Amino acid sequence: MTAQIGMANDVVWGRRPGFWAGVLILGTTAVRLAFIASGQLDLVQDEAQYWDWSRNLQASYFTKGPLIAWIIALWTKVFGVGAFGVRFGAVLGSAAIQLILYLGVGRLMQRPVLALLSLVVANTTLLFMASGMLMTTDNPLLVSWFGALFCLYWGSLDRAGTWPFVLLALCVAMGILAKYMMLAFVPTALLYAFLLGRAKLLPKGFVSRLAASLGIGVCLGLLPILLWNFANDFVGFRHVFHLAGVEGKAAGTLVRFDRFPDYMGGQVALVLPWWFLFMLLGAWRALKTSLSRPERAVSAYAGLDFRQACLFTCGFWPVWGFFLLWSFHTKILANWSAVSYASGVVLAGAAFEAFARKRFFRGLGVWLWPILGCVIFGAVHVHDLLPVPYRFNVRVPFTDRVLALENPALRLKGWTDLGAKVESLRLNAFKHPDRVFVFADNYDMTAALAYHVPGRPRTYCVNVGRRLNQYDLWPGPDEKIGWDAIYVRQKFKDLIEPGVAALFAETRQMHYQASHKGRPARKFTIYACHGFKGLWPRDQGTGY
Repeated sequence: MTAQIGMANDVVWGRRPGFWAGVLILGTTAVRLAFIASGQLDLVQDEAQYWDWSRNLQASYFTKGPLIAWIIALWTKVFGVGAFGVRFGAVLGSAAIQLILYLGVGRLMQRPVLALLSLVVANTTLLFMASGMLMTTDNPLLVSWFGALFCLYWGSLDRAGTWPFVLLALCVAMGILAKYMMLAFVPTALLYAFLLGRAKLLPKGFVSRLAASLGIGVCLGLLPILLWNFANDFVGFRHVFHLAGVEGKAAGTLVRFDRFPDYMGGQVALVLPWWFLFMLLGAWRALKTSLSRPERAVSAYAGLDFRQACLFTCGFWPVWGFFLLWSFHTKILANWSAVSYASGVVLAGAAFEAFARKRFFRGLGVWLWPILGCVIFGAVHVHDLLPVPYRFNVRVPFTDRVLALENPALRLKGWTDLGAKVESLRLNAFKHPDRVFVFADNYDMTAALAYHVPGRPRTYCVNVGRRLNQYDLWPGPDEKIGWDAIYVRQKFKDLIEPGVAALFAETRQMHYQASHKGRPARKFTIYACHGFKGLWPRDQGTGY
């Protein structure tokens, strides 16, 4: 406790933590609101897909639960269909995450300085920046996971009462409706109970109330998803098994080493290198504390007591470690381990706090890292105003090779311009514009066209050998015999696929590079297709 007081005296904000927490939460929320209102970034493909779900409300969907569609449907009703309405839920969720984080660490755990440092870490990692700007399933999942994590801690305190377990059940249910990953909270909670029980720190009746809370939460969250999957040949669960590498081609190879570098690189990029190192240091020290005797663990590491160290150890290591190991078996997307960073940002804050307290390191510019993170936060939210070239050349050290690189933001821009181009073709390149439908060859392009083409038409996703997706469960254009169509593919392609060409009497191809605010963006191939024969392909996918 003395160390924490000393740290608070060293940092001005430690004297009024509630005020500075309010400044951080309100300030970052205002910046995010300004960003989504600025039009700097078109809806990315996943956001467009979830918006398309929101105008076809169901109990669940092919890849995720229904919560993301429900949230978007709510706020687009309030603000109208547009980037602000689609993304408002993300900004609200980000504010909720920060509030839960401060109340959990600062008030419940009585670590206000650590709470503030955790807010800084969270707001200056790319993972939390993206989830606060883009309406993806990680946002409501993280809200639910943060809430469940601190309800679990609250319920493990003496005389905690019933409310922590009621709220825990609601958080678990909401998280499952957002993303199946929330099911990982069940073993997380049970492991936490085991560690406390091993140290004889469990309150009376905790295990039974925890089991009831988890059971009710899981049942409430899974019920609509199970009913939908039962009515749709369990395609959602088959998709998850395929991605996890327990079904399909990946299941045939147990160990492979080519996936790990991509996965680890993605983790470092999501968190930023310096916070990633602080996070691993904090996680390691918390693990050691949780495996020691409780009487020796108090203030053993940056003031984290035994109970707190156990909570964040269980919240970080099982999920993060599992995906680390599983990346040696199959491809793991970088954001799959996102829930482990709910504990990770606190552990990084604790490691940084301990590091900054050491007199030796103060002269080494330790505060450079939060400052650099804040600079990146600002740059991300005003990136359209920065004079960053869209293409640039990089010379490979010690060689004569020069790599032509594209600005990563290029991949996310140009959708509005593409939509306008498709609409112009529909009106000007066909005799009967009212008898023209739009389609693509994958779900993200199909969703992007559905949102960005003026009038937001019903679009279709042709299947001539790809994996199944949500659009395969919805009706195709089978009844539009004799209609014309516009077919769009990503990048410049040479020829149309034979399976698609066979659907029409005639096709014509053109290449088009979209633009964003007068700057070059993504490349597309657009086909004008005439005379649909009504033979929309079904059941030609390669799996889930």
